[in-house]
Amino acid sequence: MRIFLTGATGFIGSEVARNLIEAGHQVLGVTRSRTGAEALAALGTEVFHGDLSDPDGLAKGAASCDAVIHTAFDHDFSNFAANCEKDARVIGALGAALNGSDRPFVITSVTGLGMVAPGQPAIEDHFDTHNRNPRIASERAGRTLLDRGLNVSFVRLSQIHDTRKQGLVTALIDLARRTGVSAMLGDGAGRWSAAPLESTALLYRLALEEKKPGGCYHAVAEEGVPLNAIATAIGERLNLPVVSLEHEAAAHFGWLSHFLESDFVASSAATQKLLGWHPQGPSLLDDIRNLDDGA
Repeated sequence: MRIFLTGATGFIGSEVARNLIEAGHQVLGVTRSRTGAEALAALGTEVFHGDLSDPDGLAKGAASCDAVIHTAFDHDFSNFAANCEKDARVIGALGAALNGSDRPFVITSVTGLGMVAPGQPAIEDHFDTHNRNPRIASERAGRTLLDRGLNVSFVRLSQIHDTRKQGLVTALIDLARRTGVSAMLGDGAGRWSAAPLESTALLYRLALEEKKPGGCYHAVAEEGVPLNAIATAIGERLNLPVVSLEHEAAAHFGWLSHFLESDFVASSAATQKLLGWHPQGPSLLDDIRNLDDGA
């Protein structure tokens, strides 16, 4: 298939592009910059110049392909809600380009939207329509397209990691470097699910090739890694003290506070059964302990 891939130069998208090409697919990868175009060309993809701020432009690229994988997202968390709404508009435009066909469209979401009850792992066949995470806008937009008859499926992400980046944990590492302490909220009993980068890229391809309207898949290798263990691993890697914060936590963590108050546990049992996907690779804590120099 010829696949239109947004976010093709990003942390996850570039690995998805590599996996698709190795499996024999053609990739039309989106980039905003000349540097990105050079990286995509070196990888063996076609180049499409586009930007999330121009949904109609992206739709033109999608219209020329057999399938779409949408991994791009504006990760400026100071404008998180607005960026989620922007993502919904992009999803709507990409979907419009696929109207009247059964071409598969894989959308990126987050595992938290599969939460059934506090403390229980999020599951694939549940959509928490009352979830307060602004990222719900992305999945709502995709489900609107699904209701219109489009072949939409979802890959929900946990903390995707290698030794360069680790999802939200990367922000905790940066904060520790700036403040000189590896901090946790209270006793750090909250948990975040996680999955290695390479296995996640494979999951996107398997979801695309499955071509199942409404398919929902969780990129989860570890159902819940305790936040106190994450803080400890960061402290050990950076040789910094590990501290617990309570009243001063909001000032210290800023926008991360909301995420640290949440218990993001998730299951991928259904995903593994449906797609034969079996995540392999280092654990989240192993990748933290083996951070690349300068990571």
